[in-house]
Amino acid sequence: MRETLSTAWNRSMRIDWILFLATLPILAAGLVTMSSFGTASNNFFSHQLVWIVVSIGVFFAFSWIDFRFLRRTSVLVGLFLASCFMLLLLFAVGHVSKGARSWFNIGGIAFEPADPIKIVLILILAKYFSRRHVEIAHVRHIIVSGVYTFIIFGLILIQPDFGSAIIIFLIWFGMVLVSGISRKHLLIVFLIGAVSFFGLWNFGFKQFQKDRILNFIHPLTHISGSGYNAYQSTITVGSGQILGKGIGYGTQSRLKFLPEYQTDFVFAAFAEEWGFIGVLILFILFGIIIWRILVNAMRGATNFEILYGAGLAIFFMSHFFINVGMNMGILPVTGITVPLMSYGGSHLLTEFAGLGILMGMRRYARAAHKDVIQNEFLGVVTG
Repeated sequence: MRETLSTAWNRSMRIDWILFLATLPILAAGLVTMSSFGTASNNFFSHQLVWIVVSIGVFFAFSWIDFRFLRRTSVLVGLFLASCFMLLLLFAVGHVSKGARSWFNIGGIAFEPADPIKIVLILILAKYFSRRHVEIAHVRHIIVSGVYTFIIFGLILIQPDFGSAIIIFLIWFGMVLVSGISRKHLLIVFLIGAVSFFGLWNFGFKQFQKDRILNFIHPLTHISGSGYNAYQSTITVGSGQILGKGIGYGTQSRLKFLPEYQTDFVFAAFAEEWGFIGVLILFILFGIIIWRILVNAMRGATNFEILYGAGLAIFFMSHFFINVGMNMGILPVTGITVPLMSYGGSHLLTEFAGLGILMGMRRYARAAHKDVIQNEFLGVVTG
């Protein structure tokens, strides 16, 4: 009996229950928002519910896996090449949606490979920087890691998927900062970024992407045209005021003034119904998730696990704050989803897979941390 209880305890400790439980209200908020404005002609709620069940299953399945095999260079090189192949394959058989060839459509199920590739990039950079952590001051390591990133960045950008490309860049930039870049090299990175943006503006961006940036700079110039989405989203967020209009009473969303209320602008639809108080709770929940990711990262067995956790935190923060920014009119509209909340299976599977990998790494966390983890779970404070 004692052995059975001990085994059950050890299994339960593979999961950070604080982190997992913090995801559930966010998932529920997305479902409630979709059901509030859904019609008989769409099945957002039921489809999302299926994806949530599948994604949570992936999370728990991954928590059982010993991910030390990901430290092997051959495994990560294989993942990188497979990622590049998938992105190239999109140009041959990819499905075009909203002007971007970013999806595979298999049997009526759409899948966006750019989402899981973000996790692959985090793993690759974690591996690269973990082996060269003490040498990161050398600019060659920034350049080499940048080459890996730029290949993925470029293949995603020419789809064109500007939003995912931005996330790819922020993951690389954030992980370079975490790894310990010098100020001189940081300035070089900013200069390279400025030159790259100039080149993209003149030779890379489509006209609708330029319009989104111009609308951000001059938000009231084209409110009936290319600036309509951002303008309506800003109105929707503001109309929620302190306590919100109540579930199902968001007029901007219900009357279809707010576009894409289930994906890009689900935050605005939520803010209209729940108001400032609801938004504050949402920020707290995401804060808990980021906090727990970083706590688990710092208990990693090696620098690889620590850097992976840091990259995963950057991934979640980038998605959340960019989406909130574009919903509130303080950042350009880029088509980036809210983690755990927006409609769609690709990003949901990716997010829970990423968290599941973190839980799998928790299985072999440093032995010195075992007592700390157990005491924290039991609420015991040690001196």
